[in-house]
Amino acid sequence: MPRIKKEPFFQPFEAKNLLPFRLWVGLINRETLRGDAAAAFTNAAVVLPQAIAFAAIAGLPPQYGLYAAMVTPVIAAIFGSSWHLISGPTTAISVVVFATLSGIHEPGSAEYIQAALTITLLAGLFQLLMGLVRLGQLVSLVSHSVMVGFTAGAAILIALSQVSGFLGQKLPRPEEIDAFLAAIWHALPNVDPYVFSIAMGTLLVTALSKKFWPRWPNYLIGLVFGSGLAYVLNAEEHGVQFVQSVPTGIPQFAAPSFSLDDLRTLSSGAFALALIGLLEAVSIARAIALKSKQPLDSNQEIIGQGLSNIGGSFFSAYLGSGSFTRSALNYESGARTPVAALLSALFLFIILIAISPFIERIPIPAMAGLIMLVAWKLIDFQEIRHILTSSASDTVVLIATFFAVVAIDLEFAIYVGVILSLSIFLRRSMRPGLPINVPNAKVSGRPFMSPILWNLPECPQAVFARLQGSLYFGAVEFVEKEFRRIEQERPGQKHFGLMLDGAVGVDLAGADLLIQEAKRREARGGHLYIGVRYPPIRRQLARFHVPREIGRKHIFRRKTEMVPKLVANLDPDICATCTTRVFRECPPVPDFIGEEDGKGEAGQGEGGQKDVAAGDKGAPIETPVPANAREAAPKP
Repeated sequence: MPRIKKEPFFQPFEAKNLLPFRLWVGLINRETLRGDAAAAFTNAAVVLPQAIAFAAIAGLPPQYGLYAAMVTPVIAAIFGSSWHLISGPTTAISVVVFATLSGIHEPGSAEYIQAALTITLLAGLFQLLMGLVRLGQLVSLVSHSVMVGFTAGAAILIALSQVSGFLGQKLPRPEEIDAFLAAIWHALPNVDPYVFSIAMGTLLVTALSKKFWPRWPNYLIGLVFGSGLAYVLNAEEHGVQFVQSVPTGIPQFAAPSFSLDDLRTLSSGAFALALIGLLEAVSIARAIALKSKQPLDSNQEIIGQGLSNIGGSFFSAYLGSGSFTRSALNYESGARTPVAALLSALFLFIILIAISPFIERIPIPAMAGLIMLVAWKLIDFQEIRHILTSSASDTVVLIATFFAVVAIDLEFAIYVGVILSLSIFLRRSMRPGLPINVPNAKVSGRPFMSPILWNLPECPQAVFARLQGSLYFGAVEFVEKEFRRIEQERPGQKHFGLMLDGAVGVDLAGADLLIQEAKRREARGGHLYIGVRYPPIRRQLARFHVPREIGRKHIFRRKTEMVPKLVANLDPDICATCTTRVFRECPPVPDFIGEEDGKGEAGQGEGGQKDVAAGDKGAPIETPVPANAREAAPKP
């Protein structure tokens, strides 16, 4: 048998890492370019005011947010795995950058800007290292229920953040839920009709165009309609806000600082930012992948995020990650390939240097209506209903993640979901199944089946069970309690046949439990018989000296090997008066017992010699009746 090649802990750069775009570049055609271009233009128009706002949150001049929106998504799209994820500046990253650096330098100062670029480089290096050591597999701990709850919660936050764009009044942050709801209540009597009309009109036109013309650039249509409506209503004269003018220019090359003092000061903050950025990016990529049905390589996505921040730090771009709003907008707008991210950066650059006066005519309420519809489309009501009606544990995870997103923090919600999912997984793995089975003479081949479900008799001296799950240190306590429960419920069944499934893994603690159980059975006058067919499990038992401790004669490859040995060690006095004859290897029922029970010819029926071997399909295997059982049976 050829040896299975294990994946290395450290993943070197290979062609698939350096050139991941080979997987999608062949899909580009006229149709995909049309969808990508429409999504890219819409995204460029949306990210323009966002980038300026995020830069202000991070304590940086507005152009640094624009540089992050142009450089970061290009590198992430080329070297990442997701076809719809749009990277760049985000609210969470901007807040953490400000919290990390504001206590060290004055926000907006040259030293502050240099520190922002340095921490971006360090965080990118941490992310790249995590990708190289294949930590993307840890993202698998984020279960489907976590993603559904995370997506729904994030959608609610996105929608709430746009309420001010519908009312025309400034509101507190949605995370401050009490103050936010109170402010809405007080703002309702004073709703600006111009703002509300533009926002609602944009939302309705976009939604209707999506319903009746789903292949059209619906979000772009809505944005154009909102801008036109603002012009007709002369909205600017009535105080409606528009996208502000922005500085233009090409991202400037600026090498980050490499001083040891900066490295020591910023390393801890950079590592925290790297973790938050990866959780945000990969979680969003997985959420979008659930809708697009695109396979996702988490390790490659982490590598792409790391390279995007490393490269961005040399072109005046501060730390970026995946954007939920822009990624969802990219997917909903019809993007088909990562070309949409490349074109979005290109369109943003063109907008900045050529048509910025036209961008200034986009009203903020129109963008609010657009983003509100994106948020609504993110909530998968059908899947939420499916989870709520099918799994209690997944329901708990979904609800906890959802409320953590809405009431606490977006990144913390991911931690909550991961911890809950991991706890449920560990609880399940710590409670492996141990069903009791006996041969069923009513079915051809006499397979081992449940005596309770099939109303089957059990051998009065032996019990058989199958371990369904790993026998590792976390499951030892539960399995030992199950052993004691079986022992208490079946005190006369001193012999124990334990079958290990192929999926069972055994560690040192599990091996010690088997050895202890074997000694305990021997002390009670019985034996432990282990059936293990699969070579990997047999090698694990040998590594932990189980065969040497309990005896190789008590370890078997098949039930057909185990049962004859077990029957030969049964108490002949009990066998002489037993009428169940569970196994084919059991001696015939004595004539006088058969006549008293009205069972007719001895040895026939459920326990007779005409039955096939236990668990063996096909022709019966003739196994000699144990001599001690023959001698013990009284002669007629």
